[in-house]
This record gives sequence, structure tokens and C-alpha cells, in this order.
Amino acid sequence: MSADKKYIIGSDSNFEDEVLKSDKPVLVDFWATWCGPCRMIAPIVEEIAAEYDGKVKVVKLDVDENPGVSMQFGIRSIPTLLVFKGGKVVDQIVGAVPKNVMVGKLNAQMQTA
Repeated sequence: MSADKKYIIGSDSNFEDEVLKSDKPVLVDFWATWCGPCRMIAPIVEEIAAEYDGKVKVVKLDVDENPGVSMQFGIRSIPTLLVFKGGKVVDQIVGAVPKNVMVGKLNAQMQTA
């Protein structure tokens, strides 16, 4: 993770440690380089990573490079954003949505912490 990026690059190998074992809520962005809507929401996901730094972990996972995790969670269309808490999926967003929708789902999980 470079100094200016607040998100983590997820992979099949680090998913368990970074997401399932996290002590804070995690927003996982399942995306691919060829996906137009994924590129559209990428800046929003990165903004959320910066704004929620220390409160929420943000992980970007390329589905083409990491088929194991994508299959494990039944990702069929991208972008898909999953919210994890305590190692479990507690919410999901499929498709490109406005920032306020993403933030609303994250805030709901932080309030139940």
C-alpha cells in the first residue's frame, strides 16, 4: 500500500487476513480492469478509503486475478461491493451506485459496532 492510497489490494492469498480476520468493518470492491462501471466508481471507493481511514478497511479485489475469493462469495456481476463485519458478509451493493449509498451502508455497520 503506497502512502497516498488508503485502500488495500486484495488477493486470494491475503483475503482471510485482511478481510475475514479484520477487527473493523471492511468494504470489499470486486472489480476488473475491463469493467467500465468499476472504473466509474473507483474514485468514490478511494475517497471513502481516505475519509474512513482507521474506522473502516477498504479492499479492492480484481476478480480476474483472484478467482478463488470471487467464486467463494458468488460474485457474478461487477462492480459488487460487499461489507464484511466479524468475518461475515453483512451487506452488499451490486452495480455502480452513488457515494451516499455506499456511505450509508458503511455508517449502518459502524453504528452497530
